[in-house]
Amino acid sequence: MKTQPLKGMRDLLPHEQALRDHIQAEILATYRAAGFQRISTPILEDMENLNKSDGGDNLNLIFKVLKRGEKLAAALRSGDEAQLSDMGLRYDLTLPLSRYYAANRNSLPHPFKVIQTDRVYRAERPQKGRLREFVQCDIDILGDESPNAEVELIDVTARALLRIGFSGFTVNINDRRILRAMLAGMGFAEDTLDSVCISFDKLDKIGADGVRGELEEKGFPAEAVNALDAFLRGGDFSLEAVTAACGEKGPALTADLRYVLATAEKLAAGRYGVAYCPSLVRGQGYYTGMVFEVTCPQFSGAVAGGGRYDNMVGKFIGQQVPAVGFSIGFERVCGILLEQGYSIPGAKPKLALLYLPEADFAEVLTKAEGLRTDYDVTVLPQAKKLGKQFGTLENAGFNAVAFADNEDIKALGKKD
Repeated sequence: MKTQPLKGMRDLLPHEQALRDHIQAEILATYRAAGFQRISTPILEDMENLNKSDGGDNLNLIFKVLKRGEKLAAALRSGDEAQLSDMGLRYDLTLPLSRYYAANRNSLPHPFKVIQTDRVYRAERPQKGRLREFVQCDIDILGDESPNAEVELIDVTARALLRIGFSGFTVNINDRRILRAMLAGMGFAEDTLDSVCISFDKLDKIGADGVRGELEEKGFPAEAVNALDAFLRGGDFSLEAVTAACGEKGPALTADLRYVLATAEKLAAGRYGVAYCPSLVRGQGYYTGMVFEVTCPQFSGAVAGGGRYDNMVGKFIGQQVPAVGFSIGFERVCGILLEQGYSIPGAKPKLALLYLPEADFAEVLTKAEGLRTDYDVTVLPQAKKLGKQFGTLENAGFNAVAFADNEDIKALGKKD
């Protein structure tokens, strides 16, 4: 029998779980105070739903569940690999939410402001920062087509990050409709824009030379590639420059984004940055409008991200429902805070109350309850070798030790 968890999954030590519980509670408190309501959905979804969800590369990372019994036997006899599975583990929380809303919309408030904090699964190649099982922490607004929905999600997410101790971060915002219009104006064909956007999204990693090389390798028209290359090397990535590159439709296309940038910056009040990022695309294929990511200069990668996905619910009910969501990268956030030695604010010190075998256990527990005014108290049998026990308790995060048979309280801590 193997003692280690499967690759890409992990066990959590008590101090890790305590931090995660605290961080999740703080995020949830922020979300709930803003009027968002929490729901839960199953971890398994129908394979047809997953396959039609426009999840980009994540569709290649679905954990598929084999059919059972005679249905599996029939699928094997068919020789068609696609027939082997009828369900899979959810790869994010957006598809399940869309299905949930489609099924329950008549009994839900309008617009629906919703929280989801739950586990999702992707068949990633395990590596640092890439887990196969991880927690997402989402808020979404369904049924509001106005840009106020984007503004509110940005504001609430930023307040949650501030509440758990992040500062100096920037909310980067773009709009896929604007980006696509600009690229089309440069000569890229409409049906190739998704591929162009994927290359453009790598600008901060591979630079202008890398983007040009990748586009040339894909065989895009030289005239269009040259136009984009000239834009990238021009160095002017302002919204004004992009608006001009969109031609006559530019001012109308960029109106909502201008509003969101200005309003979000006003709400930030200098506590964090708000920036237009023309190369931001996000990997999910279901995004239809504005997209956003939160970055911190001291950490690589994003700590939160999201966007508008107006077409997803319509796949279930045949009519468009406006929807937009923002997700905090819970695993990344918790990992950063652990590395920084984060201490839970206001947490009581931990004390171990030690008792001898002959002690009256009812009295021991009564004494422990009295100590809990000032400490989080764990009751433990007193070991024969106190020094070793003290060291074990200190390594486990205990701050002090008390004894059931006397009033002594001994502080734990490394001596200078």
